[in-house]
Amino acid sequence: MRNSILMLAMMVASTYAYAQTTYKGEVKDADGVPLPGATVTAGTGSEATVTDYTGSFSIALATGNRVMVRYMGYVPKEVTLSSGMNTVVLTVDENVLKEVVVSGSREQQQRDEVPAAISVVSSKKIAQTKAFGIDQLVNDVPGVFMSTSRAVSNEQHFMAVRSPISTMALFLYLEDGLPIRPTSVFNHNALLEMNDISHQRIEVLKGPASSIYGSEAIGGSFNFITKNPTKRPSGSLVIQGNDMGFFNGGLEFSTYTNEKTGFYLGTQYSQRNNGPVEHSDYEKFALTFKNVNHLSNTLNWTNVFDIIDYRSDMTGSLSEEDYFAGNYESDQTFTERDALAFRFRSTFDKIWNANNKTAFNFIFRSNGMAQNPSYRIRQFRDMGQLTGLGSGEVNDNRFRSYVALVQHRLNFDFARSTLIGGATIDYSPQNYVAETTTVIVDPETGRNIDFTINSGDFILNYDASILNYAGYLQYELNPTEALKVTAAVRYDKFEYDFDNNIAGLPDSRDSWDNVSPKLGVNYNVSSKVGFYANYSNGFTPPQVSTLYRNRNENRNIRPSVYDNFEVGTYLNPLDGLRLDVALYKLDGRNTLITLRDEEDRFYNTNAGETESYGVEYGVFYQFIRDLAISHNGSYARHRYETFFSGGVDYSGTDREIAPSLLGTTKLIYTPNYVQGLSFIITHELVGKYNTSFEGQVDNGDGTFGTATYDGHNIFNILLSYRYKRFEIWTHFLNIFDELYAVRASYNRFRNENTYTIGNPRAFHAGIKYHF
Repeated sequence: MRNSILMLAMMVASTYAYAQTTYKGEVKDADGVPLPGATVTAGTGSEATVTDYTGSFSIALATGNRVMVRYMGYVPKEVTLSSGMNTVVLTVDENVLKEVVVSGSREQQQRDEVPAAISVVSSKKIAQTKAFGIDQLVNDVPGVFMSTSRAVSNEQHFMAVRSPISTMALFLYLEDGLPIRPTSVFNHNALLEMNDISHQRIEVLKGPASSIYGSEAIGGSFNFITKNPTKRPSGSLVIQGNDMGFFNGGLEFSTYTNEKTGFYLGTQYSQRNNGPVEHSDYEKFALTFKNVNHLSNTLNWTNVFDIIDYRSDMTGSLSEEDYFAGNYESDQTFTERDALAFRFRSTFDKIWNANNKTAFNFIFRSNGMAQNPSYRIRQFRDMGQLTGLGSGEVNDNRFRSYVALVQHRLNFDFARSTLIGGATIDYSPQNYVAETTTVIVDPETGRNIDFTINSGDFILNYDASILNYAGYLQYELNPTEALKVTAAVRYDKFEYDFDNNIAGLPDSRDSWDNVSPKLGVNYNVSSKVGFYANYSNGFTPPQVSTLYRNRNENRNIRPSVYDNFEVGTYLNPLDGLRLDVALYKLDGRNTLITLRDEEDRFYNTNAGETESYGVEYGVFYQFIRDLAISHNGSYARHRYETFFSGGVDYSGTDREIAPSLLGTTKLIYTPNYVQGLSFIITHELVGKYNTSFEGQVDNGDGTFGTATYDGHNIFNILLSYRYKRFEIWTHFLNIFDELYAVRASYNRFRNENTYTIGNPRAFHAGIKYHF
């Protein structure tokens, strides 16, 4: 009897197995990028599978051949499988609430799960924009203003996010969620050390993100996410340039050599010669190599190499007279910046089970930057007349970094909650040498024409080891379907071991620590409307070179601390209409600012208490299938709450170089009757702002006023066309040839503004071949 039952069970099982049909396929997006982890389900879900890291799947079905394919951030699609290879193409869900981001927690989340102002520059937008500078991409984000002179076009820039336009270390630049530069080593230069061609997408998280990422993420963090290998061989070749002396050539290649190993290579070379502004030449070579290894279904190993070789002239700003007269002959004839950067990152991602995942990261950085900086040059005067001499400096900063970061994600059944915990250690020894120079000045033209190094006359000469270690926790829970609560805290410790190599000046050991909390709430009324609120804390220690330069000059620098309060909404009230609004208040203590001393030298100091508040807004509306409009902007005020300088009380006044109004508007026309054609008109708006302290300017009649810049309105046109594997495009820049500056500031010794010039009317063109 027992044998009969066993035989019957085997017959039933074999009949059932025989009745099953196995289907194979792949899931990818509209650009052909594989979508690993997509779910393929049939019926009630008892028959299901997920795609592997090449986007491939295999599923055995007992009856029928209809399946539902789902992937986070994409529109679900029901398909009928055939006996051959099935290719399923998913489209991005345009509902902003469903947009997928990783920057809120270093883990994949939907936009409606992040209690903060976060924006995505997607691969589609990157392809559509045809940008030849990062500013053309990130300035499409509400509240972000990256100002760089396309007339100079050497990637040196200023940044403003919930802050005045400056080069301060208020923003954290990440690649795949990991810092490009170590803390306190002038991370503003990180954007020079990046390879634009390798970026698949960019995520901008505004406001302090210190609870996850640590210090320097005050105004916001910029996460540049690199491209992954494609399942089949693919690549591109691009050449572009303009009549401002700029040229760029780039090459990409990507493939999987087998089911488990994939490669991506992206490299480019850029240069400019003889542009509108004299002495603004530069050259840059960049290479990114990415290797992805699927060691098993639950273990992946990723390696990324970046090499950047960069050299540029440092043009400096123009005087008021030269700016308005159209005289773009630079006073600087020898200043320059030379950088060589190498980064290696190795990451292991381990999925233990459905509720546990761990990421192990190791980073090595090697960086050298030598400068003869224009901003350090002073011209000597006697009774207001140039003497023919001046002073400056040459400096050289070299560092290496060894970084380890581990993060674990644990899911709980209770209230669909998640705990994310991590720890990191960053050890970055560095060497910095700065020596004075004697500058030769032409008294008739005011140009700096030559220099000699005063060997051994050190401004700075030190070895310093920076040790930063930290731990963080973030807990997320969903008490109800609509409500999500996020609480996070991070502890950071910084230790600087400073060996002063200048005779007679002391060594020192400095340390700071900080606890950065965050509390946020998301409430999603429906699939189209959501709200959030958060409090977050940010912290930034002194930059190493700033700290010890000031200490040698008997000045002191303290860490800056910020508290951010924010509410916002993200919604799709109508088909084709997307809105994103955030209101914030950012309070700073010991905010770092740059001033000039009595000898016309730049120095940094703490500014007491500051306050920034405003609204950031983004709108996208698809009028009809062929025509859309977008507007991203902000209105803000940036004020000194408590600040004294030179015996003058500037408390309660507006900060300088802080425009209230910023905006980028685009009209996008993609006619259906000409597939591949795109026509975009862009309007760039920068509002009026003070260039000096309020009441700083002596009018000469016993009254005092404030120097200002009137702002500008610039219009650009982009026309592009893709036919099969070829793309061509043209940019018409500043079509009305408006005179404008990307940054203006007041020089109290000259009693006038100085300007970093924007580009005149210009023409840019490019061609790209996809293979």
